[in-house]
Amino acid sequence: MLNSQSCAKWTPYVLGLLRIITGFLFLQHGTSKLLGVPYNAMFDGLQLMSLMGLAGILELVGGTLILVGLFTRPVAFILSGQMAVAYFMAHAPGGFLPITNHGELAVMFSFVFLYFVFAGAGKFSLDSVWCKKSA
Repeated sequence: MLNSQSCAKWTPYVLGLLRIITGFLFLQHGTSKLLGVPYNAMFDGLQLMSLMGLAGILELVGGTLILVGLFTRPVAFILSGQMAVAYFMAHAPGGFLPITNHGELAVMFSFVFLYFVFAGAGKFSLDSVWCKKSA
């Protein structure tokens, strides 16, 4: 039976797992845009110095940093903002509800990154190793 004490014990581990999975999923958006892996024809001819190119850089670099848990809070703050901007620029004009404007993923990423700003990186992060050495 789960109780608050046993759940609290596992919280940092589950938080770390959420961060790793989120970083991996977000990183794929950057690799698809900038490296063509996985390939998406929509990104053919993408200009690096464009809004979509900047998004790809943030996704590649930010996704990697989130994945390994380095500078998690400030990176998550930036990425949360990026996803909010992406939602309002690309999805919201298509309708009010995220289900109808295909913006669910942008909303979820934005709020998960916002959660990381307050919760930190959890276990399995370079941030936790760095903090132990400086303590």
